[in-house]
Amino acid sequence: MKILVISMAGIGDTLFATPLIHELRANFPHARIDALVRWAGARDVLENNPHLNTVFQQDRLAGPKLQSLRLLWRLRREHYDFSLNTHPQSRVHYRAVARLIGAGVRISHRYDHHSLLDHWLVNRSLPQDYARHSAENNLEFLQFLEVRPVLPEHHYEIYLSPAELAWADEYVSANQLASRRLLGLHIGSGGTKNLALRRWPIESYRSLIQRILQAHPEWTVVLLGGPGEREEIAGLLAQSDPLRVLHPPTRNLRQAAAMLRKCAAFLSVDTSLMHVAAAMRVPRQFAIETPTWNPPIEPYHQPFVLIRNPVVAGRNLRYYRYDGRGIQGTREELRRCMASVTVEAVYDALRPTLESR
Repeated sequence: MKILVISMAGIGDTLFATPLIHELRANFPHARIDALVRWAGARDVLENNPHLNTVFQQDRLAGPKLQSLRLLWRLRREHYDFSLNTHPQSRVHYRAVARLIGAGVRISHRYDHHSLLDHWLVNRSLPQDYARHSAENNLEFLQFLEVRPVLPEHHYEIYLSPAELAWADEYVSANQLASRRLLGLHIGSGGTKNLALRRWPIESYRSLIQRILQAHPEWTVVLLGGPGEREEIAGLLAQSDPLRVLHPPTRNLRQAAAMLRKCAAFLSVDTSLMHVAAAMRVPRQFAIETPTWNPPIEPYHQPFVLIRNPVVAGRNLRYYRYDGRGIQGTREELRRCMASVTVEAVYDALRPTLESR
């Protein structure tokens, strides 16, 4: 049997697929199970995963580039028995990729903009459930393979190497952080569609960091992020105590994950590193509510504190649904929405953890 797991929408979304991948291997120990991802960070998530045979990664797969078409043709020649478009991949392009690869059974969810075209692109589907986590939506696919979950529990899975764990140990030692309490911060968010507009204002992060440094001398702030946040991180570092606000030189998401294992707490909006922190079982996790927040993307099987957004006010599905579109609202409206979460509200949520021993 040959199975292809297609997870192209995002890095965090690929983490949502890892419980399904493990279940596929548990049910089909001798099958060939491959994955197709778009982002390099998604490939990082699946690197060393013992339940996969091969991870294929190519950006802009939906575009006309010859290199993309060559990969799709290569996958088509594998003659997969099943392809599974994991949740949430609402854009029709991802189902078009499944059709081009041409597995005998092509499985997907039915999204809010489902049309007759989808019946041609995929030949097995089930409705998505906004009340359940994406990982649970994915596990429902097992019925199409005529099996049931056999594992006693499910979690996000990232398999770090000894070298990656040693890198984080060495960074902590070199910066004399072993006796410090580390608060991880990710100030960014996804850059596709208009998802960057769900970021909490950088001025708010700056004020929060200053307040933490003044009131809690035993804590060190660890700024995590990629090239998309480089300029903002540099600005925060320039205005902070260099011994208490650090930016580890992580080369990839896996090193970021190793660093998160050292953190006692983590704060972000709903972003890929929020899910990586959940995978690393950071003891105290905090999330600032955004218009894209919904049960399918909560940290999976991980305790967390949600810092409410007064403008969203429980109307998340009016702002964002899985229909291939971005967040609803103008740039100004969405910026005001995120600015409505005050520094005081975030600090009050963090304070019990910051004051704990």
